[in-house]
Amino acid sequence: MTAGRSLGLLLGIVADGVFGDPKKGHPVALFGAAAARLERMAYRDHKIPGAVYTGALVGSVVALGAVAEWAGRRRPAVRVVATAAATWIALGGKSLANEGTLMGRSLNDGDVAAARKRLPSLCGRDPQALDTTALARATVESVAENTSDAVVAPLFWGALFGVPGLLGYRAVNTLDAMVGHRSPRYLRFGWASARLDDVVNLVPARAAAALTVAGAPVVGGSALGAWQAWQRDAAAHPSPNAGRVEAAFAGALEIRLGGRTVYAHGVEERPVLGTGRSPDAGHVTRAVELSRVVGALAGVGAAFVALITRR
Repeated sequence: MTAGRSLGLLLGIVADGVFGDPKKGHPVALFGAAAARLERMAYRDHKIPGAVYTGALVGSVVALGAVAEWAGRRRPAVRVVATAAATWIALGGKSLANEGTLMGRSLNDGDVAAARKRLPSLCGRDPQALDTTALARATVESVAENTSDAVVAPLFWGALFGVPGLLGYRAVNTLDAMVGHRSPRYLRFGWASARLDDVVNLVPARAAAALTVAGAPVVGGSALGAWQAWQRDAAAHPSPNAGRVEAAFAGALEIRLGGRTVYAHGVEERPVLGTGRSPDAGHVTRAVELSRVVGALAGVGAAFVALITRR
């Protein structure tokens, strides 16, 4: 059983690396469309309807994953295929690297208009309010955060709980992106989604920060700087999780992140992470390289944990 899960995780990682996200019919996109339809029916400006909405959607996905996991209990091939498919669905490593690389190229070419057009694929900031430096900063921060959210965290939950862990985590993270932000519409309705996302990312975010420390020298970065920035600056970040890996990336790349952050729903003043200079296009490229290294380390670690965990 454990070997099947471990092999399935590795095959899913390879599938993500080779194929990335399908452009049409991605299960996450289909889930998002279903969640949007349900939101139109269930929305009320209150926490309780939001909690029911979140619980119903996440619970349904976990139940589907549990059925797939159960079907493979005595069929090793089914278990491997189901785990591989769920891993491929849950991961977003190649898409993240592709978007980060294209952003780096646009910034390196001085094509601010192209970079602004592409930024919404990475984060929800207002691109028209950002200059070249701010676009680079937004990209590095998004690459760092999504390395945890789209790579390390799904592998963590997949290693421990298999298909239900992979699909359930992806459902939670998708709902957080849809309704978990602090806009007037979702401040109460999205509260449960946001808090659940905080909980399921508590350990993975810190694992991602630790892997950033370990992987920093591979891209010519500073392991000591990553550790110091993580320990010194992360707690001041408004997110209990994103600040950990963002601070570690800042220290590893010897740059300064944080500061004024402009969203469509308002402006936030973020604490400064790191003590280096402001990021540029070159740092975007290195952030993508570091993300790949962290993802590779997470994949090896997840496969090992799955192999030794008896479930």
